[in-house]
Formats: sequence, structure tokens, C-alpha cells
Amino acid sequence: MPFVLSMLGLAVFAQGTSEFMLSGLLPDIARELNISLSAAGALTSAFAVGMVIGAPLLALLSLRRPPRRALLAFLVTFLLVHVLGAVTPDYGVLLATRFVAALANAGFLAVALATATSLVAPDAKGRATSVLLGGTTMACVAGVPAGALLGELWGWRSAFWAVALVSVPAVLAILWSVPADPAPRSVAGGPRAVAELRALRSPRLVVLLLLGALVNGATFCAFTYLAPLVTEVTGLGAGWVPALLALFGLGSFVGVSVAGRLADARPLRLLALGGPALLAGWLATALTAGSPVAVLVLLFVQGALSFAVGSTLVSQALYAATGAPTLGGGFATAALNVGAALGPWCGGAALTAGLGFRSPLWVSALLTALALVVGGLARVTRRGSATTPRRVARPSRTDDSEAPSTTAGEPADDRRGR
Repeated sequence: MPFVLSMLGLAVFAQGTSEFMLSGLLPDIARELNISLSAAGALTSAFAVGMVIGAPLLALLSLRRPPRRALLAFLVTFLLVHVLGAVTPDYGVLLATRFVAALANAGFLAVALATATSLVAPDAKGRATSVLLGGTTMACVAGVPAGALLGELWGWRSAFWAVALVSVPAVLAILWSVPADPAPRSVAGGPRAVAELRALRSPRLVVLLLLGALVNGATFCAFTYLAPLVTEVTGLGAGWVPALLALFGLGSFVGVSVAGRLADARPLRLLALGGPALLAGWLATALTAGSPVAVLVLLFVQGALSFAVGSTLVSQALYAATGAPTLGGGFATAALNVGAALGPWCGGAALTAGLGFRSPLWVSALLTALALVVGGLARVTRRGSATTPRRVARPSRTDDSEAPSTTAGEPADDRRGR
């Protein structure tokens, strides 16, 4: 993997830390700015809204700029608004910086996904994707606890300064390592934006994006309400919560790393085994949430399965969007953030309805089951329509030939059979 991918992953680490770190800083922010805790919570909502809106919109606008210039513009903007957030005494300004930071984050991730996959072999999109998403998982493992620690030692503003500082090496690496492109690349069949929008009409891509949203929704539904589950159901003290969050994050890092090595060659096998295992894991966690040992084991396992399946779906979406590399990354980012917003909302609704602290886990299981149903129906429909002479004449393949990567842009190993 090219060195610049690690630096792009570092930028994603900083951005993921920024997205999640407020959970440990909100009380201090509310106290210093003299606002309510719910008003401070709106800072998190502003970031989520910016991510959903910004991913497809800024991916579309970035088509007019060379990748290096777009990456630098997004990352420098992200860095500067964190500096502004670190010094402003005004809540309104801080709220605006969170929204703008999310827009920059979304645009950067969309272009970074396209850039990363363009810098590797055509059949290595899964590994390239895993490097970037590994930055998000490491934010859960190290970035968020570090932000909370900085907040305790030197105040919440120090966490904003740290995010800005971590972004600097990535800016330098992009300047030195991302190939300069004097003009946006053309796309056959019309202007680039129009051609990419047309390429997004693939039903297979739509299904993959929907599956990604559902799986990510299940992940963040459980992750968001892990603290009350641990303290009220498992019976562990509040001091255990950061450790269990880090354990889930460590599992997610392992899952992304393993998926990066398997998702290109065996995507169907990984999804066919990982999807049902993920559902079984959410059900088992809900049923055994009163046992500390079971919770410790299952949180690691569920973190690994969630991100292994989720990152595989993202990489397969990029294979499906070969004709729309930038907008494909933008819509994949938007789908993940729709799930990240939808899952916690559904879990919160279950809690508000009085269904108990285990209810977010049942919601996660329901969302995962829905993803399995959608994926199964899509596969059955695809098999029923795959009757053209070209399909019949193709050489026989292993069972992974039915993987989501069986169109233009699929991994070479899947096309040849193994």
C-alpha cells in the first residue's frame, strides 16, 4: 500500500476523533459557554447533518477540481475550523464550525476513497478502503479516549487543538505524495458530473448503499447506548464504560484489517458468513447483557463483525461505482452517515417507549435482519434476471462468482475464479 494511504488514514483518524469526541466533552462545553446540555448536544447533531448533506453535494462539486487540490481544500478547511472552534467564546460560532467541519469531513472522505482506490491495483479496492476506515476505528480505540483525557487535563478546547495538530502531517503528505492532476479527468459519454450521475443508477449500487446504511445503523444504535446498558443491565460501574468502548473499537479495527485482506478476493463468502453471524451476535448480546463476561467477549466480536461487514459493503459499492469513482465514494459516505443517524434515533425511540436498556440491541438485530432480507431478495432477483447468452457462455466460477463484485470493476480474482 502506498505511504500516502496511511496519511489519508491519519486524516480520517483526526476526523473520526472530531466526530465522536464530543460525547465526553459536552458537560464541560455546556458549563463554560453557559448553555444547556441539550444545546451542547446540538453540536453533535450539527456534525451528523453536515456529513449527510455534505457527502454527495461536495463530492459533486469536487469533480471540477483535481483530487489533490480538493483533498487539500477540504482538509485545510477542517483544520482551520477546529482552530476557530478552539478559540471562540460564542456558542453560535462553535455550532457553525461543527457543521462546516462535517461538510469538509464528508467531502474529504468522498475524494479520499476515490483517490485511494486509484492509487492501488484495480483488484485492491478492499484493502485501500480498509486503510481509510481503519482511521475511523482507531478514532474509537484511541482518539476518543485521548480527547476525553485532554478535556479533563486542560479543558475541552485542548481536544480541538489536538485534532487540528494531528491533521497537519496529512496536509503535508498530500502535498508531497498525491499525484498532481492539472485538470479533472474526463469521462466518456459526456461531462464528468453527468457521466458519474448516470453511473450511479445501477440497481446493484443502490442495494449495496442500502445495506451499508442498515448495517451501520445497527452498529451505531448499539454503540450509542452502550453506557446505560453496561451500568444498568450488566451491573458494571461507570468507570468500565471507556474501557468497553475501547474494546468495541479494538474489535472494529481487527474487523476492518481482516476484511481488507479478504474483501477483494472473497466478498460473497465474507458477507454470507459475516451477516448471519452479526445478527446472531446482536441477539446473543441482548440475551446475555446481564453477564459481564459475555458482554466483554461479545462487544469485541460485534465490533469486529460490524466493521468487517460494513467495510466490505463499502468496497463493493466502490467496485459497483467504477464509472463514478468520486460520487460513488460520496454516496457511500452519505449512506454510512444516514445509518449512523438512523440507528441511534431508532434506539432512542425504543428507550423512550419504555422497552428497557436492552432495546437498542434488539433494534440493532432488527436492522441487521432487514439487511439480510434485502440482500437475499436482491440476490434472488439478480439470479432470476441473469439469463443472457453472455452469462451462460462465461466460464464456470467458484461460489464467490455470485459476489456483489460481478460487474465491471470487480476484482480480477473473482472474474477468473480461484
